[in-house]
Amino acid sequence: MRTPTDVQFVLGRRAERLDAEARTVDLDDGRTLSYDVLVVATGLTPRRLSFQRDMAGVHTLRTLDEAGDLRRGLRSARRVAVIGAGVLGCEIAATARGMGLPVTLIDPAPVVMAGRLGDELGARVAALHRRRGVRVRTGVGVASLIGTAGRVSAVERADGERVPADLVVLAIGSTPATGWLDGSGLSLSDGVECDSRCRAAPGIYAVGDVARWHHQALGRSIRLESRTNATQQAIAVAADITGTGSPYTPLPYFWSDQYDVKIQIHGTIAPGSRIRPIEGRPGAMRFAAVAELDGTPVAAIGWNHPRAVMAARRQVMDALRSGTASVGT
Repeated sequence: MRTPTDVQFVLGRRAERLDAEARTVDLDDGRTLSYDVLVVATGLTPRRLSFQRDMAGVHTLRTLDEAGDLRRGLRSARRVAVIGAGVLGCEIAATARGMGLPVTLIDPAPVVMAGRLGDELGARVAALHRRRGVRVRTGVGVASLIGTAGRVSAVERADGERVPADLVVLAIGSTPATGWLDGSGLSLSDGVECDSRCRAAPGIYAVGDVARWHHQALGRSIRLESRTNATQQAIAVAADITGTGSPYTPLPYFWSDQYDVKIQIHGTIAPGSRIRPIEGRPGAMRFAAVAELDGTPVAAIGWNHPRAVMAARRQVMDALRSGTASVGT
């Protein structure tokens, strides 16, 4: 397979500064690259605890190297604590428990994954983990990490409880990686602000987790953190660069595999939503439902039911096209 002569790969280097007016990017090795079109796809930076200090056994999970480090750590760990009970934290807890490790899942929120699933379904996920032997400790935040000889040995919660752990995973969210764009002239507010075609400025686009763009169907700007969105958004930006684009108006989607359960959400379960089953019932191991807000479908829910969730998705898409739905973040 031949590589086009006008493609240059610059690997192992970091972009440090953008000059939007001059259309140049400065790299950390002193080089300056010029461009006609720039696509910013710098993703996210994991959050750290404000009191955190470096010690062995504390992991984040964002890069391939971090995934390798965590995998090796789990192989030798005796007790695991996962701080943060969102999608990532719950998936890590399920993986560690599947390896036979004692796991404690900690979050200051009262319900796991509530931001994505709402209270009702979040409680079902918590129950799923408890049935598999995970200690779910919600409602109280973390006060400190305890170390012994430079290695983590426990997590101390704000109520004084100490959770023994020789491996701790921080899954407390991330922030858009935009620090290198300070002073560039781009508008930065929880991501790179873009128009409906993901254009941040003349000749500059943003895609993926770092992009906040105007969702024309919703009438407001949103930012989505999912692999599906990154893929679809990249295709939309490529089309706009080549002159065949249109406003990017996806239905937000994510899925999560935990133990033997596949959870699929099309849209966003807004606070106050009512869960209306369309096949099966929410107490079963296999069901599909629609989340409704003020009678309008805002999200399709599949719990081990990928076929039926597509019927629910059609209801949400119809509401989105009609302008009555309020989906997105």
